[in-house]
Parts: sequence; C-alpha cells; structure tokens
Amino acid sequence: MGFGLPEIDEIRGRTGATYKEAKEALEATDGDILEAIIYIETKQQKSFANNMSEKGNEIIEKLKELIKKGNVTRILLRRDEEIVINIPVTAGAVGAVLFTPATIAGILVALATGCRLEIVKDNGEIIDVKDITEDTFSNIKQKVDEAREKIISKKKDDDLK
Repeated sequence: MGFGLPEIDEIRGRTGATYKEAKEALEATDGDILEAIIYIETKQQKSFANNMSEKGNEIIEKLKELIKKGNVTRILLRRDEEIVINIPVTAGAVGAVLFTPATIAGILVALATGCRLEIVKDNGEIIDVKDITEDTFSNIKQKVDEAREKIISKKKDDDLK
C-alpha cells in the first residue's frame, strides 16, 4: 500500500519524524493520519522515557558508589546557592529514602533544570556529582530541551491552524 507525499508531509510536520518514520507509521496504522501521529508520538515518548531511565540509573549507581566509598554525611541538591533538598545519609536510610523511583525522577528533573547535586563527606569535602557525570547531565538537559521544543512547536502549529 503506497501513501502520498501530502500524508507523509502532514505527519512529518506535526511530529518532526523522518520520512521513513512517517511512512512506517502510516503503514502500521493502515493509512490513518491521526493514528499514525499518535503512533509516532507514543514511540518518541517511550524512547525519551527509556533514555531518561538509563541516565537515571547511571547517576544513581555513581551516587551509590560514592556513598559506599565512605564517610558521606549528607546529599544536597542546590539551585544557584539555595539548598533545595538536604538529605542526611545514614547507612540504613540511603536505599529506602534516596533511591526510590520518585526521588530519582525528581533528582533528574532538578539536574536537567540547572540544580547541582553535591555529596558532603564527614571531613567537610564537597563532591559535585555533576563534575563526575557531566556527559550524563548534558544528555539529560538536551533531551529535556528537545522535548520542550517539540511541545512548543506543536502548540504553535496547532494554534496557527
């Protein structure tokens, strides 16, 4: 079954998909443009969520590693110079409090929006986790910015129509 350029262009314009992705979506939805758009958006959301989950796991593993290495007394999340979250670290509470899915998601969003995550050791040394995982944070910020731009662009397109 072949699909015309107007249908493919419509889907590409609304989703930012490639020609190939738009054509595959039309084929998967028997030529229904609306369903094809939903199909692509769902795929994009899953991809974004998987990427964020991967990056989150990487950050959490680094945090666990730092805490295991020793003498961590607290974990701070700062925006500019203001402390947003201050978590005292005790051996038993770290896994239960810090590494819940909701906390991980909150930390990732905070980091992607410009907050800093710091580990404070008992000797007063402060380790900025962002320095350790700079690439990870850059990737997260880039994905958040891309998602925001798609939403803004789609809203503008919808408003123009």
